[in-house]
Amino acid sequence: MTILAATRAADTLLDSLHAVRGLSVALAAPLSDADSSAQSMPDASPAKWHLAHTTWFFETFVLDGLSGYRPFDDRFNYLFNSYYEAVGARHARHRRGLITRPSLEDVLAYRGHVDAALAQHWGDFDAGARSLIELGLNHEQQHQELLVTDILDLFAANPIEPALFPPAAAAPPPAPGGWARHAGGIHRIGHDGPGFGFDCEGPAHDVLVRPFALANTLVSNADWAAFIAAGGYSNPALWLSDGWAWVLREGIAAPLHWQESDGGWSSFTLSGRRAIDGAAPVTHISFYEADAFASWAGARLPTEAEWEVAAAGHDPAGGNQMDRAGPVHPVGSSSLFGGCWQWTASAFLPYPGFRPAAGAVGEYNGKFMNGQMVLKGASCATPRGSSRASVRNFFYPHMRWQFTGLRLAKDI
Repeated sequence: MTILAATRAADTLLDSLHAVRGLSVALAAPLSDADSSAQSMPDASPAKWHLAHTTWFFETFVLDGLSGYRPFDDRFNYLFNSYYEAVGARHARHRRGLITRPSLEDVLAYRGHVDAALAQHWGDFDAGARSLIELGLNHEQQHQELLVTDILDLFAANPIEPALFPPAAAAPPPAPGGWARHAGGIHRIGHDGPGFGFDCEGPAHDVLVRPFALANTLVSNADWAAFIAAGGYSNPALWLSDGWAWVLREGIAAPLHWQESDGGWSSFTLSGRRAIDGAAPVTHISFYEADAFASWAGARLPTEAEWEVAAAGHDPAGGNQMDRAGPVHPVGSSSLFGGCWQWTASAFLPYPGFRPAAGAVGEYNGKFMNGQMVLKGASCATPRGSSRASVRNFFYPHMRWQFTGLRLAKDI
């Protein structure tokens, strides 16, 4: 790379740093200190913790050890480390809601301290440091989605069901239905540069795919209401064994946040409780529910390889994704990206030849390749521009507090 090209790349990265860091603060702007400190469940984290942890990432992996840099507060390494064993001890995840201090104001000051240091040392960063900054930005975009969905889960637990954002604009008309057919054969999937990719997205490799069809649209709320009405949650023949045990143990009878009344089904959203839009994609469902619905519909879930093959030619920045701090609500589109993450039938396992990144950041994905399922696409809370066909989101099969839905597949 020439000096001029390197300078332009550095300027672009600095612009991205300002934009990404600014969006995190804007998303938290409507929150009180109490809002930002509470934790609704062990799998969620307080908004204040997300703001601090993403800052801790830059301080720990980029700034630590630089001549002249002084940490904002030595205690923060313990408070805001997530799961990096190589970096030291940390506060238990399920107790993050007990961190009432530092305050939200203190955390915002921490962000300002680290941002100022990044700007001050910008000219000192070599290619390795800039690579870590790029990783940190993509990491923060993931936490922006988590910040939004964790607040949704927190507000849903509040009896007065407060709204974070005003109602979203009217949804567009539903996309045409039907199926898109895809030829079988040997296809290449996975990230193979140029551009950023998480370590778990590679190496790129060849897979054999049989001919298949993928639905043009996401499964909708109206489709799901029909599944409920047909007794989908009471028919064990539709469910995987672990899924049926989960239904019985947890008393599951509808997607998370759904309620039925004389007026029909409603769902809690970031704009408060609202009647469900039948044309919008169903969200907040587990892998178990997605698999049961696919069985009921006479179809199946796609594999991650099939989904990635089908995504060729689709704009990963298209569809219903998050552009700014404001109304976030799933709507349908003809894009494979946006609206909701889509469960696949594939377990989150290493690709052939996978090697974790060197150093402590190598703990980022590889150690979670056990017992989780892959989701593809993007959701209405995914920051636009952070999606790729090769992205492998992953959650345990019972989890459903994210904007998770499904798109059907079938053999041809």
